[in-house]
This record gives sequence, C-alpha cells and structure tokens, in this order.
Amino acid sequence: MAKKLFTLGTLLLFRAMLALFGFDAVYAGEVIQGRVTDMETGEPLPYATIVVAGTPEGTKSDLDGYFSLSGLEAGKHTLEASYLTYQTVQVLVEVKAAGRNYVDIALVPQNILASQIVVIADRARERETPVAFTQVNKKQIRDQLGSRDIPLVMNTTPSVYSTMQGGGAGDARINVRGFDQRNVAIMINGIPVNDMENGWVYWSNWDGLGDFASSIQMQRGLSAVNLAVPSIGGTMNILTDPAAMEPGVSLKQEFGNDGLWKTTVIGNTGLIDDRFALSGGVVRKEGDGYVDKSWTDAWAYYLGASWMINESNRLELYALGAPQRHGQNLYKQNIAVYDNDYARDLDDYDPAAFDDFQERGRRFNQNWSPVSSSYTGRQYWNGEDHERYDSSFINERENYYHKPLVHLNWYSRFTDDLFLLSSLYYSGGKGGGTGTYGKVYTRDANGELGDDDWKYYYGPSPWYRDWNRTIAVNSAGAGTYYVDKKAIEKEDGESIGILRNSVNEQWTIGALSKLHYEPSEELDLVAGIDIRTAEIDHFREVRDLLGGDYFRFTGNDFDATENDYRKTLGDKIDYYFTNNVDWFGVYGQAEYKKDDFTGYAMSGWSTINYKHTNHFIEDSDGDELVVESGNIDGYQVKGGMNYNLSEDLNVFANAGYVSKVPIFDQVISDRDGSLAEDPKNEKFTSYEGGLVYRTPSRDLTLRGNVYYTTWKDRSKSTNVRNDDGSEGLVFLKGIDSRYYGLELEMAYQPSRLFRIDGAASFGAWEYTDDISGSYIEDYASGTETFYTYYVKDLKVGDAPQTQFALAGTVFPVKGLQVQLVWRHYADHYAKWDPFSRTELEDTNGDGVAEERPQSWKVPEYSVFDLHASYKLPLKWENADIRLFAHVFNLFDEVYIQDATDNSKYSSFDDDHDADDAEVFFGLPRTWNVGVELIF
Repeated sequence: MAKKLFTLGTLLLFRAMLALFGFDAVYAGEVIQGRVTDMETGEPLPYATIVVAGTPEGTKSDLDGYFSLSGLEAGKHTLEASYLTYQTVQVLVEVKAAGRNYVDIALVPQNILASQIVVIADRARERETPVAFTQVNKKQIRDQLGSRDIPLVMNTTPSVYSTMQGGGAGDARINVRGFDQRNVAIMINGIPVNDMENGWVYWSNWDGLGDFASSIQMQRGLSAVNLAVPSIGGTMNILTDPAAMEPGVSLKQEFGNDGLWKTTVIGNTGLIDDRFALSGGVVRKEGDGYVDKSWTDAWAYYLGASWMINESNRLELYALGAPQRHGQNLYKQNIAVYDNDYARDLDDYDPAAFDDFQERGRRFNQNWSPVSSSYTGRQYWNGEDHERYDSSFINERENYYHKPLVHLNWYSRFTDDLFLLSSLYYSGGKGGGTGTYGKVYTRDANGELGDDDWKYYYGPSPWYRDWNRTIAVNSAGAGTYYVDKKAIEKEDGESIGILRNSVNEQWTIGALSKLHYEPSEELDLVAGIDIRTAEIDHFREVRDLLGGDYFRFTGNDFDATENDYRKTLGDKIDYYFTNNVDWFGVYGQAEYKKDDFTGYAMSGWSTINYKHTNHFIEDSDGDELVVESGNIDGYQVKGGMNYNLSEDLNVFANAGYVSKVPIFDQVISDRDGSLAEDPKNEKFTSYEGGLVYRTPSRDLTLRGNVYYTTWKDRSKSTNVRNDDGSEGLVFLKGIDSRYYGLELEMAYQPSRLFRIDGAASFGAWEYTDDISGSYIEDYASGTETFYTYYVKDLKVGDAPQTQFALAGTVFPVKGLQVQLVWRHYADHYAKWDPFSRTELEDTNGDGVAEERPQSWKVPEYSVFDLHASYKLPLKWENADIRLFAHVFNLFDEVYIQDATDNSKYSSFDDDHDADDAEVFFGLPRTWNVGVELIF
C-alpha cells in the first residue's frame, strides 16, 4: 500500500508540474465549452456524453452539466449529445480561432415524467417565471461551501445574509430582504421543512445536506411557490441528487482547523433494466470547533431511488437525516469581552466600560465551564442515561437532535393533456437542547462570588457557571444555603440546581398534489392541495442532578405526594404539553405562454387548527387542560408576467397579497393554555419588477430588480435571558414594517481562462409604528407585565441593508480553478432589545422624553474567501481525483456579524452606543482541505 501511495504521489507531482509550467496538451488546438441541460426544467445533466460526430473525439459533462472539448480545428463541427432517458441531439457549431466558443445543449426527455421533481418543487425558469431568483448549482456548492452549514453558500446572493451566529455546527441562520428564516420558506425537494409551530429552521438537522444537494434556488419575495402557508421574504428551494443514471462510487475526505474530520461516501447503482436506479450516501463529521467547546459529533445519510413503472407512471423515494450532537455558544457578549483593541478603536465605545467587561478573546464561549474530574455523574437524554461528552467540562448549552425526512413522489400522466404530480411525506424528530434549572452557582469574571455567600453579586462580565460549587452544595447535607442573595433550604440528597433538557419530540405527515391540465399549447391550468398534520411533545426533563439524588418540583397539578415531587434523571419538570397542528390548503393557477409572453395568476386558501393539551395543568373537571383554536383561515392572491423583448432581453413584474394565519403561540399560550380572543392574521403586500440581459455570445448576463413590501399586524415571541440566567418570554403584537430595495447581479466570462460574478443589493427596511406587548418572567409564575414598545422609524435590524459580493475565478489549466470571493456589508443595524424600548427617551437634551433613538449601527466590513480545486489529469485505481481547499476570512478580518442594541445583559450606559451592544464576532481565518475520488 505504501508503494502505491508513493507512486501515486510522484505521478501527481510530476503531472501537476507539467500542467503548471505549460507542458499541458489540453489546450492544443481550439476549445469549445458548453453545458447540457434538461429542456423542460433547465436543470443540468451530469455525465452526459458529448462527441464530435464522425470522430472518436468526445467527453462527458461534469456534475453541473458543463463540458469542454479541446484540440479542435477552427471551422464547423457537429456535436452529438446523449444522456440516458433523453433523446440524442446533434448541434452544428462554428469554432472560431483564438476566440471564446460556447454552446448550450438542451435535451428533451424521452418521457415527460423523467424529471418532474423540479416541477413539484415549483422551480423558477429562465425567461419564463416572473420572479427574482438566483440559482446556485452543484458546482458552486461544492466549490464554496466547504464543511460549513448550507445557508452560508447563499452569501453571494443579493439581499441574503447568513451567519454562523455563535459558531456552533448547525447553528447558522439566514435572512432574506430583512426577513428572518421564520418568514423564508425552506424546502427540500419541494417539501417544506420550517417548524410547524413557529416557522424556524434548525440547520443542524440538515448537516451534510450540502454533500447531497444538486442545486439551490433562492426565489426572493413572494416567489412562484404554491403552498398553504406562503413565503414572504423568499423561498430557499434545495434539490437533492436524484438517483444517478450511471453506476459509480465517490469517496471524499476532508480535514480542517480545530480537529475537523469529515468523510463522505456516495454510491449509485446506475439505471437497471431501464427502469430502476438507486443512490445513497453517508457522512461522518467530528471536530472541536473554533469557539471554545463548540464540538460536533454528527452523522448524515441520504437515499434516492427512482422506478419507471411504465411510460405513464414514475415513482421516486427520498430519505435523509442527520443525527447529531454539538456544543453551542448562544450568548452574545459585550464587544470588549471578545477584543479590547477593536472596542477601543470605535468612536462610540466608552473606555469606562473596560472596567465592567474583561477581555476573553474571540474563542470565548460562556456556555461551558470546567468540572472536577472527581465528578462522575451521568447525563440523561433520548430515553437513557449516558456518559458525559467529556469528563473535564460540562456544556451548559448542548444541542442533540435527529429529524428524518422521507418522501415518496408519484408522477402520472393520464392523457397528453392531463398529468398529476403528488408527494407523500413523513418527518419525525427527537431531541432537544440543554440548560440549567433551579439555582446554579455563578461566578463573575474575577472568579468571585462576593465577600460571602449571601452577599452574592454580579461583578465584571462575563460570568460563568460554577459546576463544582453547585455539585458540592447538592451533595451536602440538609441546611440553609445562599444563592443569588436568596436563602435556600434543602434536604439531604436534594439538588437545588440541575441541568435540564428542553425536549421536542414530533412527527409530521403531509401530502402535496398538483393536477396539470393543458387544454392548449399556450395554457397550463393547475389545481393543488397542501395537507399537513403534526403532533409535537414539549417538555423539560432532568438531565444531570449535579451531585444530588433528586430535584424537587411541585409544578405538576397531578402530583400529589412528596415522593411525586422528587424528580430523578429523565423525570419531567417545568412544563409538559402536546401541540397539534392541522392545516389544509387548496389553490388554483393559470399559466399562459405564447411566443415571447408568459403570465400567471394564482389564488390560494388555507385553514389551520391549533390544539394544546397541557399534561401539567388540571382543568375544572380534574382532567388535563385541552384548548383548541378552531379553524383560522388565510388566503393569498398573486400573479406576474414575463416578456422577452428579444433573444437577449426580458422584463418581468409580479404582485401579491397574503393574509397569513399567526403562529401557534400567538393563538394559544404555551405557558397556561390561554386562548387569544381575536388573533389577527399577518398581512403582506408585495410588488416586484426587473429585467435580465444576456449578450448574444452569452458571455455576459446582467440582472436587476426592485421590490416593495409592507408587513402589517405581525406577531412575534422572543425568548429572553433573565438576570439569573433563567429564560423568560416577550410577546410582541401589531408590528408594522416596510421594505423596499434594489438588487443587481452580474456574470461575465470573456474567455475560458477567467470568470467574474457579482451581486449588490440596497435596501431600506424600517418599522412604521409603535407596538404593544408583554413580558413573562418564567413559566412557573405566569406573571405577565404589559408594555408599549417605542420602535416607530427604527431600522429593521439583524442584517445589512447594503451588500456587495464579487467573485473572480481563473482556470489556468484544464481541471484547475482558483476563486477569490469578496463580500462587503454596510448599513447593518443591531436588533433592538425589547427591554430598552419600553419608554421614550430624551436624546436632544430638551427635558422632554419623546425620541426613539436609532439602534446601534454595526461597523461595515469586508471579508475575502479563497477556494481552489484541481481535477488531476490522471486516474488512480480507475478513479478520477479531485483536490480542493478553502480558506475562509483569508485576511483574518476582525468584524461583528450579529448584534443586539442596548442589551440588558451587556449594556454599559444604555445610550445605544457600541458599549451597549452585545455581539457575535465573525470567525477568524479558518480552513478546510480534502481529496475526492470518483470511481
């Protein structure tokens, strides 16, 4: 084996030297490049065969349908392209001497059902669908993503902002046009994966998805997607690899900073008997994480199968999931905690704040603390107790979850004019996140509790959990102990503070079905249904008793004895309820295409019913409390048109109105089961228009569009951290906001050696009125305090309103590409903290409190990423070899990526300056390298 590796290394080095010093025969003669796609959908066709008719010269397209033929003489040639299940075509091309020769080849499926997953997923089509969208193909995913969370590959898209937040694997978030991902529809193969209760997406559930994705389409705005609950900010539509038509195996091994180790294996049977194909893959990922104790321990799997029953019926089965655990960093910090020098360079950072916030460095993570090796307590999760991840520390915040998704697609053509596309899906979910419960000891940045226990105070930040003292007290005898200035009486074996799990166990079953009727070549009529039902169990349970034998909890109305109150590992505490969500939607759409015109109009109606069963609260009859909302209706109307002014220029426009049912906790309160008297639907009005221009040679593409959106009667619930580290909740009602902006994109490839891609977006997003809301300190007390939040004219925060991206790619020799990506962000306003907006302020010094000061603006910044890959011009054991490398934040820029204004946890003097913000810094320079073998 060693001899083989030595031989391989020698050959690779020799071949690379030949290529880099110009002794590469691939550019002898003229070169023609192109791409092979599906004529119906525009999707690339990987491994299509392209030959020069009448000669042995030929090649195959890559994973994204691109191909390159070299050594041709100038003049006319006939190219023949073929692909399994598609009709072979011949294309006459003229190869120019010393010029750029490019051709697009579109193949027609032999059967209309060959690639209908794109249709069921409502993918936008070039020069037809009248919406603003960006397509990210498999090549771009592979070349830019590395081993990061999949939303981060979208950062070169206009008006899209994605960050790793605290740096934990899977803790990314994405924002589109100022809307967070609760209001961005995330779909996998056309199946919605947003949380059924609140719309959030947890990207740790889809770790490894980037390895199996064939493309991502971001439709900004209302989009062309038809669902019972529509998107508002946009739709991120991820397609996974279909069952490959040719057999093969690929192995990819990646390495990265801080112990990253990732292995990916994918296998394909190819098409068997012209009817059946199967593809599958497994990913294993481990690493320590750059941020302290943000380790990851993850698996991912994928299965895709296709069966052509006959010419009129086709089945596809997909299954994927990612069981994982990872340490989290959920608490933002004052700027000085991460970097004193950065804070000192800011004009609006008060130097006096350095006394209150001690520097800990960019790796700092407040959500873990060391623990004595003598502590051997076990931890409970997913139905059994386990050894701790590490005996030397305990993560206060850890996430563990597995959310499998399985869906079966059936495509059936009844007649030439009538066909049905249906998908039945199941999504499960088991796991949760950890935290503390009860009274856990905390130390300040100096490691002090105070002069003595009962004089406990919060000194300089950041504070941290003192597991050892908590364990010592929990394991001590009965007596009086002091925590947070409070005297606590405990019995022998009783824990006064513990680690808990917040558990979410769920299942969802749904069906999407679309009936297409084409009464003429110009008209396509569609009727569809969207049915979903979900059941979600929420509860907290004892994870780690931290030295004690039991924890005393009296909040369950059905516990009657002292023995019932004593909770041990795995017992439920704090809350336990089951939510059911049932919704049904129907829609109709008409699409008209004739010559250069395409227009569509659709209308949809949906109804949602929420049900809450609280297993800890007793109703007046002595039974579990059950509350049901009854059906709440919503609707949407939208339409648009596209007109191709020429072969090179098209224009489009769309408009829509949506009345969206509020999320679960705005209708039924989880804390006590109370039902809102008259919950208001959220209302959206949206307008959009744009144009696309391509030069006749197709070496330059320009896109531009404008948008205007209003959002009224929005409701929102926000988890907040109380002073003692426990969790509270803020409800906000009647939020009105306005969004408008300009988005631009450009792609230019003047030669086969160089390509440049660019994007820019300019937004103006702000709140248009003050709002009402309330604060609930904890579930147990249920005490609710009502406020008016003064936010009129504040900028919508959490994402930069001005963004630029530019990517330059060079292809110096065949198979080698190097890409430098620049991103610049400006006009990024911090999220406003609810507790800092409950009163008007006197900011102009006239003695009258009537101002609403703007949220702190994050300093603008630029980041460069470097990507390189080389498909070696030789094989090893009949395998193609690809080497790749990524360097993120190439120049180690120090910058802030997430911020909250006037945070109650990190604010110095509450005047909306830099010293009052809590932030996450962007990660410093990180890297990822690897090798891929394709058999």
